[in-house]
Amino acid sequence: MIITRRQFIPLAAGAAAAAFGIAGCSNDTAATTGSTPADTGSAAETSGDGEMMLFEEGKLTFATSPDYPPFENLEDGEYVGLDMDLGRAVAEHLGLECVYTNIDFDGIIPAIVAGGQADAGLSGISITPEREEQVLFSDPYYIDNQAVAVMSDNTAITEENASEALNADTVTIAVQSGSTGADFAAENFPNAEQLPFPNFTDAFAAVQAGKADAVCGNKAVVDQMLAGAYSDEHTVLTSATGEEYAIAVSKDNPALVDAINEAIAALTEDGTLDEIIAKNMG
Repeated sequence: MIITRRQFIPLAAGAAAAAFGIAGCSNDTAATTGSTPADTGSAAETSGDGEMMLFEEGKLTFATSPDYPPFENLEDGEYVGLDMDLGRAVAEHLGLECVYTNIDFDGIIPAIVAGGQADAGLSGISITPEREEQVLFSDPYYIDNQAVAVMSDNTAITEENASEALNADTVTIAVQSGSTGADFAAENFPNAEQLPFPNFTDAFAAVQAGKADAVCGNKAVVDQMLAGAYSDEHTVLTSATGEEYAIAVSKDNPALVDAINEAIAALTEDGTLDEIIAKNMG
């Protein structure tokens, strides 16, 4: 057995179509529920086209920041959302147990680079050139855009004047640290002040509390927030940025990306990915 500096367990990777049984996902502190894979040799282990490294044998551990519905959220201690369902489906296809561990969003990429906490990052992560310098990305599984919301009674920033009004030095825009929403706001509204938060929900709360004038982030998430607890805010600007969401993996672990891509392709072909998207985006 090879032990790398990341203390990952190497497994043979390759065709993973014949997956064995799998439990659901657990978090990093709670006990795993459900049954374990029916055989100690998972599908990911049984066809040897290179070595795939796993943080913990028999498990696929994803780092996530569960504050980004409809992609990831915690409800009564359960991980729910599009990404969480996708992670479970990918792990099942590979014959591995799915595990989630909580990391603030802006710490996920550094954690994957450093190793020792998770095999991959799955948390509404858009592919960007800057991130591609640090990690490998799977094939994309969802495309999203950007949106900006303000309080519904805000008469200074409206749909008619948002592009100009948001770029004033008197405006504060709440964002999630390390997100493409923060990048979008910085690029398009450079005169405005940014107020970063580790959790996206805190950015919405800051607008309600009067600490920020607007919140900027991915449109699917903004829409979900406005349809839920933040119905007193509304969207004043959208931009078709066409961001591709993907799973982030260490550059030391290309065989894992290959295995994940194979799983995504299979889940796309059999309609599972469409079902996951429809379930969570409806």
